[in-house]
Amino acid sequence: MPITTVFFDVGETLVDETGMWGRWADWLGVPRFTLFAVLGAVIARGEHHHRVFEVLRPGFDVAAARQARAAAGDPDVFGAGDFYPDALPCLGALRARGYAIGIAGNQPAAAEHMLREAGVPADIIASSAGWGVEKPSAAFFARIIDAAGVEPAQIAYVGDRIDNDIVPAAEAGLTAVFLRRGPWALIHGSHPGLARARLRLDSLAELPDAIARV
Repeated sequence: MPITTVFFDVGETLVDETGMWGRWADWLGVPRFTLFAVLGAVIARGEHHHRVFEVLRPGFDVAAARQARAAAGDPDVFGAGDFYPDALPCLGALRARGYAIGIAGNQPAAAEHMLREAGVPADIIASSAGWGVEKPSAAFFARIIDAAGVEPAQIAYVGDRIDNDIVPAAEAGLTAVFLRRGPWALIHGSHPGLARARLRLDSLAELPDAIARV
């Protein structure tokens, strides 16, 4: 079956999360370099990214901190300036070729609002918080299939993480597209699950032509 729908992860796929993590370091009162180093270690061990907070501040309540940050005018969400330069042009190019576009990642509900406010050219925008399930759960990808309304083989899922994106997308019957950028992609670059990726790209600028060849 030809691919008719392309779904995208958010962090380090469409959005550069450097600033978001840096603001967490500022909120925690730790040097940004320290937080980034701990994040790298967490990634290398294959742990959930929230483990960063437990290492730096044992017992830290992420949900409560997000509420406190929002109340202080410092929400844990990306801004329009955080999109990678190739992200929005890629979405536009795919839509011009007739593909349906979806965005669904492990993000707080505020990310959905931000994406809509930014006028991102997408037909479906969702988040793990909104769906009540997060990757790599099979239920997350079942929600993608249901939202797309087409057969799994007609859906491509683009992400930077082999553990959260590539392997579970392939297991759900989607065409898994690995984008090699960001810390997870580089640190897990030799992960055996990489073999499950149908396509491997270094830039989203390559995606429209690559998808057309599948």
